[in-house]
Amino acid sequence: MGAVRVRYIVADIDAAIESYTKMLGFPLDLHPAPGFARLSRRSGTSDARRSESRSRWSEDPSGNPITLFEPGRG
Repeated sequence: MGAVRVRYIVADIDAAIESYTKMLGFPLDLHPAPGFARLSRRSGTSDARRSESRSRWSEDPSGNPITLFEPGRG
């Protein structure tokens, strides 16, 4: 699977960048202006549908919902 693109509007871009880069491991690609940043993440090669996986709901600093998936072994 290729890159996944999601657009979020956030209240504090610096807090969002810190959250997504440090806590979730997204690399920062661009931050050319105070109101815009682009982060990316390539999806893994494993197929979580083939094995049991776990998920957990969370929020970014602006309250945007995010779901974290941990693929099962299998």
